[in-house]
Amino acid sequence: MAIDVFPDWLGNLDDEDLVFIKKFLMASGSLKEVAGAYNVTYPTVRLRLDRLIQKIQISEDHSNEPYISLIKRMAVNDKLDFETAKVLISEYKKIMKENDRYEHRYE
Repeated sequence: MAIDVFPDWLGNLDDEDLVFIKKFLMASGSLKEVAGAYNVTYPTVRLRLDRLIQKIQISEDHSNEPYISLIKRMAVNDKLDFETAKVLISEYKKIMKENDRYEHRYE
């Protein structure tokens, strides 16, 4: 059976993430075996899996606006440090709240 529609979270993963998932599945979920395949330590693979889980959770969280999801993905992918991500999200929410108040004044 072929999949006609891919879930959004799957489309948000990098090719490298998909290869990792395939290796994980082929190893029957054994992180020790995956660590051997990548020639890295178990904690390194565990961290990789945790970040992959975070990526999927961010994609599945539909309460986030696209900008906030982008910032969170960048932080999970080490493109942005977490403190900067928190500041950007906080400032964005303040701006949106101010815009919302401004719009309601003129309704």
